[in-house]
Amino acid sequence: MRSAAPRLPWLAPGAPFPSPEQAWGESDPAPGLLAGGGALDVESLVSAYSQGIFPWFSNDQPILWWSPQPRMVLPVTEFKLHRSLRKTLRRLQPDSRFEVRIDSAFAQVIHACATRPRPGQPGTWIVPAMVQAYEALHRAGFAHSVEAWLSGQLVGGLYCVALGKAVFGESMFAQVPDASKIALAALVCFCRHHRIDLIDCQQNTPHLASLGARAITRASFVNQVARNAVLAPPQWQFEHVYWQELLPAKTVPT
Repeated sequence: MRSAAPRLPWLAPGAPFPSPEQAWGESDPAPGLLAGGGALDVESLVSAYSQGIFPWFSNDQPILWWSPQPRMVLPVTEFKLHRSLRKTLRRLQPDSRFEVRIDSAFAQVIHACATRPRPGQPGTWIVPAMVQAYEALHRAGFAHSVEAWLSGQLVGGLYCVALGKAVFGESMFAQVPDASKIALAALVCFCRHHRIDLIDCQQNTPHLASLGARAITRASFVNQVARNAVLAPPQWQFEHVYWQELLPAKTVPT
């Protein structure tokens, strides 16, 4: 006889989160699900991320909090710069029409991520309440956008959460080929330059694995977040010199 699903802790706004180790396991209906309820205010989001927990839910669901086991991360020294993307970056770097920016259009980036078509999915988890919450997190200095611009137009980007030197990737979009990959490569360069070891990818997907992401235990991830979140944060801006972390210096404009 099949056992009943375990009870899901229900949080009042501002209540502490359960330990990530209490998240549902592989044999449960939703592996990694930790709790429901609570609030999406800045304080709650910072508390969640600092413990390796993140919100993820649809429009017809309450707030749901997750901490998967294992956790997919991208060690920035293991990022795979595939030949096609390398060629694209080398071609674009001398092009004065192309630039990478950080935090110049956060609202545009998150709205583009929320509205981009998702093959095989009926909707998006970046629901209006999430958009408002992460815009507030950005205003508080804990969420950032990395943007690819071409001829003055935003053509791709990503947004992430950052606590100290703990960086959590959230979502990407592209309006031209490779634009989101360029934004990710720029984030990798930024992280390498500032000695940030990992970018959290949350979920295991073949695409992320092809770029060098791999799974680590939840306990290892939570420990690394605890260490990195208390470090002094870098200044979130992008400089051309950061491309030297991936490309030979001669390809970078002086």
